[in-house]
Amino acid sequence: MAKIALVTGASEGIGFELCKLLAQDGYFIVLTARNQHQLERRAEELRKQSIETYVIVQDLSVPGACEKIMEQLAAQNLEIEVLINNAGFANYGNFSENSLEAEIALLQVNIVALTKLTKLILPSMIKNRSGKIMNLASMAAFVAGPQMAVYYASKAYVLSFSEALACELEGTGITVTVVCPGATQTEFQERAGLGRSKLFSMVKPMDSNTVAKEGYRGMMHGETIVITGAMNKLMAFATKLTPRSLSTKLIKRIQAAR
Repeated sequence: MAKIALVTGASEGIGFELCKLLAQDGYFIVLTARNQHQLERRAEELRKQSIETYVIVQDLSVPGACEKIMEQLAAQNLEIEVLINNAGFANYGNFSENSLEAEIALLQVNIVALTKLTKLILPSMIKNRSGKIMNLASMAAFVAGPQMAVYYASKAYVLSFSEALACELEGTGITVTVVCPGATQTEFQERAGLGRSKLFSMVKPMDSNTVAKEGYRGMMHGETIVITGAMNKLMAFATKLTPRSLSTKLIKRIQAAR
């Protein structure tokens, strides 16, 4: 049987591009997201290429969603060998003005679900002494982000957690890769309300296919941190040389509404 990969947020953008790359390498792909119609359509695209797929419809912002995913995997006797925690979203606006419900949902998806799925799937990887985990962070992980305070903080968690876990798992046959894209052309910015921000008018977004390819290549080579794009690599290096107070004020200007 083909190796099995689980991709969250698989119905669009970087998530689906990663599914296509996994398909090229012959993986059986478990796609999960909250939009059933879009997820089924994406799965059918892969099936037309003779790729085996299985769809799990779950909203990761709802507590208990990860446990339901695990129940469905167990019912189908699917043991995950590649876990891609791609699902995530952002809220744009001042923290004091954003709804508490929206911020808690963000934390549930970006941090809690990512951590929980990793925790629940990791034991079988350890037992088999084989596995790959990819976590999607962001260039936001390297700085604080006024107007998107909770999102930036959540991605800092993903970066730190992934680095620590990668170190813990050295010598086990399991690798952890954290991918840090910059601005990327997906539906992400529309849902986050980033059309009001100066960011996407100042920076030309990378396309999701390019981001996925760089991240996938890094995962397959066992790299711990993958920063996509030469400019983003330069910016990540620059954050090490820039005082935090200055970089935070700079991000505030960039993130400000047009």
